[in-house]
Amino acid sequence: MSSNETPRGPVDSSRIPRYAGPATFARLPRLDEVGRADVAVIGVPFDSGVSYRPGARFGGNAIREASRLLRPYNPAQDASPFALAQVADGGDIAVNPFNIHEAVDTVEAAADELLGTGARLMTLGGDHTIALPLLRSVAKKHGPVALLHFDAHLDTWDTYFGAEYTHGTPFRRAVEEGILDTSALSHVGTRGPLYGKQDLTDDEKMGFGIVTSADIYRRGADEVADQLRQRIGDRPLYISIDIDCLDPAHAPGTGTPEAGGMTSRELLEILRGLASCNLVSADVVEVAPAYDHAEITSVAASHTAYELTTIMSRQIAEARSQ
Repeated sequence: MSSNETPRGPVDSSRIPRYAGPATFARLPRLDEVGRADVAVIGVPFDSGVSYRPGARFGGNAIREASRLLRPYNPAQDASPFALAQVADGGDIAVNPFNIHEAVDTVEAAADELLGTGARLMTLGGDHTIALPLLRSVAKKHGPVALLHFDAHLDTWDTYFGAEYTHGTPFRRAVEEGILDTSALSHVGTRGPLYGKQDLTDDEKMGFGIVTSADIYRRGADEVADQLRQRIGDRPLYISIDIDCLDPAHAPGTGTPEAGGMTSRELLEILRGLASCNLVSADVVEVAPAYDHAEITSVAASHTAYELTTIMSRQIAEARSQ
């Protein structure tokens, strides 16, 4: 999209009821309706890498349904993201649910194609296995990237049942493959029991810092966001958000819930505090709607994706104006 083209925005909900019509993200146009996008929202309906409760393969469409209530102006960031850049729903990447290796390769190839058009990706999972191929693709374009990983869990374990690709291993693989900038890595919102203290020792050796959910409670969202901004600097940043970073009271619809997590307000405020970071792509994963209540989890995930999309759209518009 050139600087003099007007982005095509969402369906006008003052004229067509929110509950009518297809559930694209935020009621935005499909990618095939606009040709190309600055930010492509894509789904990956895959959960064959989970270690406990399945169901995240249905997460992307649940987030889209919940996003019907999103509106075009974001007062928290003083921005109209869908007017600043062309955001479009690219549909789902169809992956093989019976072969994890093939699925990982399929996600990587599809992400390569979309990033090759100049788009940034806002990916809706799916389980956290998909973060690895997405990071591979982003690193091809930007080199090793900084990572903020919002999650109750570390996801830097080695294998499960001998399997190297699972939702608990993507960031160990990413470090091993050299696609992360190990001077700018952080987990945010971690908590709960581990297999042993060695988990933390191994994680630290990989370069990760940790901001626990208790740290956020004690220090507050603004101080945490400031710490993360300083750690990231101006590096290309990828943000990966497992919705179980939120407390089960705010996100019951997920596969591996842990007590004592963040509130949805804390998550959104931290993300807004990262608006000056160079966000190149992001994902929101592990929404499992079968365990949800009154769309609590899907609503939280849709607003999370909205804040991330707003950050990317603002940065695209600012870059064009320079």
